[in-house]
Amino acid sequence: MNNILNLNNQTIILASQSPRRQQLLRDMGLTFEVRTDKDIKETFPENLKNEDIAIFLSELKFNAYQKELTKNELLITADTIVCIDNIMLGKPKDKQNAIEMLERLSGKSHFVYTGFTVGNNTKKITNYDCSEVYFKKLTTNEIEWYIDTYKPFDKAGSYGVQEWIGYVGIEKIIGSFYNVMGLPTQKLFDTIKLFV
Repeated sequence: MNNILNLNNQTIILASQSPRRQQLLRDMGLTFEVRTDKDIKETFPENLKNEDIAIFLSELKFNAYQKELTKNELLITADTIVCIDNIMLGKPKDKQNAIEMLERLSGKSHFVYTGFTVGNNTKKITNYDCSEVYFKKLTTNEIEWYIDTYKPFDKAGSYGVQEWIGYVGIEKIIGSFYNVMGLPTQKLFDTIKLFV
């Protein structure tokens, strides 16, 4: 499939192992290559909060690859975090940690921030999006069944909005659904167009 955008022979590079991000880019009508050969330690200054964490981590990933880009390569990096009560929930360490995260999210609203960076070997643009997600009160059985069945250990906040828990547990989302999946597709598309 050809790109929906006329990228003037530029090749899009996605530096992400996330199958959700890869699927979203394909569904946006874009062809791309995946590059994940860097071992990037995702740490950030303790004083950062909310969107600033997602932005920092997205740029950290971008900076690791930028010097190696050719003039015809357009790189996309992203990072998604979940925040509740100003506490950041990353990827769970194990099953117990995943249970604790979902118990914390149960019956409350939380915020999902995705920072993303688009650029080439001379220029980059970073932006972010924020969505508010409302969970119903989840039972212990629902939480444990979801974790045992879907094993959401590669997902911030221990859940995937596109999975079973999203269908039965999420009451509403204010903002972009796709941002919660891992890429604010509309904002990303408009940013890529700035490089055409």
